[in-house]
Amino acid sequence: MPRLLVVHHTPSPALHSMFTSVVEGASDPALADVEVVSRPALTAGPVDVLEADAVVVGGPVNLGYLAGAIKHFFDQIYYPCLDETVGLPFAAYLHGNDDLTGGRIALERITTGLRWRSVQPLVEVTGAPSNDDLAACWELGAATAAGLLG
Repeated sequence: MPRLLVVHHTPSPALHSMFTSVVEGASDPALADVEVVSRPALTAGPVDVLEADAVVVGGPVNLGYLAGAIKHFFDQIYYPCLDETVGLPFAAYLHGNDDLTGGRIALERITTGLRWRSVQPLVEVTGAPSNDDLAACWELGAATAAGLLG
């Protein structure tokens, strides 16, 4: 059974609603053949990534950069996963109160360095997530999971 790993940092109600939408999309009954595993960014590690067939990463952009918890996740997995996860399908969502540019650039640089393969457009939300934003998160989870079914 293919495994989708959702790595998240959800310190705010906005991010919690986005995370919940991603997991609900990935856990749609039509995708019952995909195992969805979620891990907080501060506890996710190399074994979680090595056991995954795809990864969704989500969290805040603070002060123009990825939140420390998300950066910590990538720091912990970088070398153990560097050669073992080339081409790993991934998707991501980011939230902030204003400009997300620095977070997006950092995410692109890190995943490019890991040689992961983006399979969905990045979902970027500033301020309170709208219903359309939450629907985009649901679709991100569902589409990433569906991609594992071939």
